[in-house]
Amino acid sequence: MNIGDVARASGVSTKMIRYYETIGLIPPASRSESGYRNYGDNDVHTLRFIRRARDLGFTVEQMVDLLALWRDRSRASSEVKKIALDQVEILERKAEELKAMSRTLKHLATHCHGDERPDCPILDDLAEADVSADKVPEPARFGRSGVDPVRVKSR
Repeated sequence: MNIGDVARASGVSTKMIRYYETIGLIPPASRSESGYRNYGDNDVHTLRFIRRARDLGFTVEQMVDLLALWRDRSRASSEVKKIALDQVEILERKAEELKAMSRTLKHLATHCHGDERPDCPILDDLAEADVSADKVPEPARFGRSGVDPVRVKSR
């Protein structure tokens, strides 16, 4: 299969397939004599796995761990469960953060007159926000080790 065929079969865009190859999430595809990528059924299966993991919000690093565990038939399912529960914790924290943002915006919108006057508590709040870099926690985006595999590869 060429990259377009595997993209359609897996639900992963050609751009993402190239990206996953670049960062080493999937091995580089074999090439035809004319230089086109060639893929097989195993590649489609792996990309479907990655697509589902991505749909569940797993980071690239978590997907690396999950793929390794998926391929290791002697794995302990406890390792997989730990990754999944860690992801649940991250998702629940993000959900709470989104709910808090929604409540704040609703509160601000309630206090905005929404008329022709220039007074706007929403803009006032945005302008007055005191967000210091040392007060804002860095989002946990790259799994347990916190390593961004793209930045690591490019160094």
